[in-house]
Amino acid sequence: MPTAKRPMADYVKHSLSQASSALGVKSPLAYVQGLIDRSFSLPEDDISYADNALTPGAVPFEPSFSEAEPNALRFTIEPLGPNAPPVARRDEATREMRRLIAPCFGNQALRWFDQRSEEWRGMNGLGWMSYGAWFGSAFDEDGLYAAKIYYELMPSQINALAPELSRLTQLVMSELPSLFPIFTSIGCKRDLGSQRVTFMHRGALNVATLGPLMNRLGIGHQLPGLMRVVGVALGGRFELPHGGVLLGFRQGQDGVELKLEILLSALPDLPSRFLDLLRLGLAERPRQLAAMERWLTAFGMNDVNEPGHFSVLSVRVTPKAQARISLYVRPIEFEMRDTLEQAQAYG
Repeated sequence: MPTAKRPMADYVKHSLSQASSALGVKSPLAYVQGLIDRSFSLPEDDISYADNALTPGAVPFEPSFSEAEPNALRFTIEPLGPNAPPVARRDEATREMRRLIAPCFGNQALRWFDQRSEEWRGMNGLGWMSYGAWFGSAFDEDGLYAAKIYYELMPSQINALAPELSRLTQLVMSELPSLFPIFTSIGCKRDLGSQRVTFMHRGALNVATLGPLMNRLGIGHQLPGLMRVVGVALGGRFELPHGGVLLGFRQGQDGVELKLEILLSALPDLPSRFLDLLRLGLAERPRQLAAMERWLTAFGMNDVNEPGHFSVLSVRVTPKAQARISLYVRPIEFEMRDTLEQAQAYG
């Protein structure tokens, strides 16, 4: 008799267990194993996993390294598997947020989250949702460090944002009309909460053209550093194609934070030595470089030569903080690629 195939959840849990041990953080499975089991219950070779909005063509499990949080184990998933209705994903991610926030961060944090998420937890917009929501979490040596939910966002919902964020969103759209809001992320940590609005840029974008907007937001002096990071990592490229750029904004304690996200799969000529170039860009910050190397090793990606393993490069700046990178990866992409190729060959 044929051997029953393992659920994809086993691969995800194994990857997280190895990474948490290598990074010296508490295992995420003590907090989110149930969500992982429900989200990756289909067999390991089920090609329907590739049909998702988070990491199209790969399993919707996206770990990330953040220079701002170099020792944390962070990852985002699309809840409940490929066949779940968007509203079910939204409700599942919301339940996970509420289940974790109160015991880990306190009732005041839960009240803050409920207030910020009210517009997206209700009955509004059920007909237009595409994927519903994503769920993100981060862990350190003490356990859950942060939880985050990504809700789909329509322009009509901008007024439902907190007043300061709503004004910032409207200002950004007036300064750069090529931006279209696509989601808002609401995150809770042990000591604070934050909310960001992320836009898709319609059309090609030259990074230098962000100058006037950044000047208006009080972060124009960070443009040279932002361009330096992008230019080194992308081999001198500053022109980003349509569909390859997201821009996120949030109001922080030190002013506006801009987050430039480059969707690497959209670039027609990502350098084959992308990872080496990224290392070069961090050479002047040896502690951050060492942290990234440790993180890459934890996921078995430190000697990867194919740039397809990497999904997003993001760069953040604030009035006081110079450009800092985050790198998002697809550790289970190539298993899915092999399965998809076999399905096509015999289809």
